[in-house]
Amino acid sequence: MHPAASVIFFTTASGAGYGLLFLMGIAGAAGLVPPTLAFGLVGFTLAFGLITTGLLASTFHLGRPERAWRALSQWRSSWLSREGVAALVTYAPAGLFALGWVVFGEARGVWGVFGLLGSLGAVATVICTGMIYASLPTIRQWRQPLTIPGYLAIGLYTGALWMALLTAAFGGTASVFLWLAVLAGLATAAVKSLYWRTIDTEAPVTTSGTATGLGSLGRVRLLDAPTTSQNYVMREMGYRVARKHAMKLRAIAAVAGVAVPVLLLLIAAVVGGSGAVVPVFLAALSGSAGAVVERWLFFAEATHVVTTYYGAEAA
Repeated sequence: MHPAASVIFFTTASGAGYGLLFLMGIAGAAGLVPPTLAFGLVGFTLAFGLITTGLLASTFHLGRPERAWRALSQWRSSWLSREGVAALVTYAPAGLFALGWVVFGEARGVWGVFGLLGSLGAVATVICTGMIYASLPTIRQWRQPLTIPGYLAIGLYTGALWMALLTAAFGGTASVFLWLAVLAGLATAAVKSLYWRTIDTEAPVTTSGTATGLGSLGRVRLLDAPTTSQNYVMREMGYRVARKHAMKLRAIAAVAGVAVPVLLLLIAAVVGGSGAVVPVFLAALSGSAGAVVERWLFFAEATHVVTTYYGAEAA
């Protein structure tokens, strides 16, 4: 049993891609970075590459990936559908912004408007992604106010790390994005620390007694498994990570995801110039690796109420 790798990759890659696209739209419109060909090609290739591969990875989680387009029709009631619509809509202004930057060497004026619209679309898409999980009352670890801030903070943080690398390598107000990455990293650490403390201390909403309605008779326990083989619920909704392993992984996410990158960014700030490229690059790699660990934990520590019918005493 394990959380789906496709969903973990999707939320990590697309979050970083949207974070980078958000910052490029604002930076370009504000004139904080030069609209050079090299900057544009590398930046948009990285942003669109992360977003597109993340979205494609999410389709592999579907039972019938070839029918993924049909999910778009349910936007009135489904956050998954709204996410898909928002992602597609965002491509339009972001693509025009990239065209102005790469082909015409312009990122301000009317092209900057497209950039800002792309930035708004990026934020909207990440919020929709977070709402997919925050809207599920059956999983208490997700149904809470910190889920969406966590998605936004991690997206901004990882995007800022790669934006700091781009400005260090191709020019622009590098110090702005370097310090933004530091602040976003600290904010991410604060949000995730509060999130972990919350899911550790809050009482389970559902127990095997309340799920079956037999709690008044005493302790309820499973006599026989509902199925003779593993199914979807057992694979992805009933993963159990040992407390000691969860604490180790949280420490890894904190150290690799925030502590090491922040230290490297501070070194880059002291070194400055072209010498800052290497530590910022290492910071971006470390921060992205830490984000993957955090995303794995986000899904691994979630317990669906249906697991009370599969042997769990509480969820």
